[in-house]
Amino acid sequence: MLTGKKLIAEIDGTQTAPGEVAAWWMGQHSFIFKAGATVIYVDPFLTPHPDRQVPPLLRPEEVTNAAFICGTHDHLDHIDREMWPPMAQASPQARFVLPELVRQSVAEAQGIPLDRLVGLDNGKTVEIDGVRITGIASAHEFLDRDAVSGMYPYLGYVFKANGCVFYHSGDSCIYEGLQTHLKRWQLDAVFLPINGRDARRLAEGCIGNMTYQEAADLAGALAPRLTIPAHYEMFSGNSADPNAFLDYMRVKYPQLATALPGHGEKFMIRAV
Repeated sequence: MLTGKKLIAEIDGTQTAPGEVAAWWMGQHSFIFKAGATVIYVDPFLTPHPDRQVPPLLRPEEVTNAAFICGTHDHLDHIDREMWPPMAQASPQARFVLPELVRQSVAEAQGIPLDRLVGLDNGKTVEIDGVRITGIASAHEFLDRDAVSGMYPYLGYVFKANGCVFYHSGDSCIYEGLQTHLKRWQLDAVFLPINGRDARRLAEGCIGNMTYQEAADLAGALAPRLTIPAHYEMFSGNSADPNAFLDYMRVKYPQLATALPGHGEKFMIRAV
């Protein structure tokens, strides 16, 4: 497992051919992607929270190579608000992608210039420096919408970069229409939570996600070239067994590739 400057050095030294994206898992739903020369951080959770079971792999000031820092929704382990300003300083070139619904709030509270924050909503697409990002509404237990604006607080993102197309769901359950949204693309990889949900967690304010079976069935419907489960090991009361997901995929969808990357270990997404 690489951490700190050694991890940054590996990212910086990695070269990807057209049709390839290199990736590193940082735990929970945090991933780093390198597409060509472009480095994308999604849901980087760097706060040393006392209940973490996986320590942060990076300090925010070490994130010097980001072109994009993306947060899927305004929870600590996805938009890590206190860590965004030092990352903004360490990567002055970075643009921050987040739900439009919280863009103004994050700019004002965290002191990041509004023009560095790119707001998305369901179906909205931006293309910056050859990277195309589309927002996909997520149902974090419920498919919530703001009553005034109609915007969605929880998003996933479809990325098209360096000839690869991949979907990071953020925190989400299955909802009617999700497959329809996603079948617009032939996905090379999907990154899905598997920690599930139950009454105890919801009563305690722990909002749920798809179960490992639901994640497997979504992958089965979308038929990506690679499926990566996530969001199962960071907090003891909100976890799942990733091997159960792998077993289910192997039995039900044996034609689909899956992987369990280690923390800080490089793996590849390929379009062909």
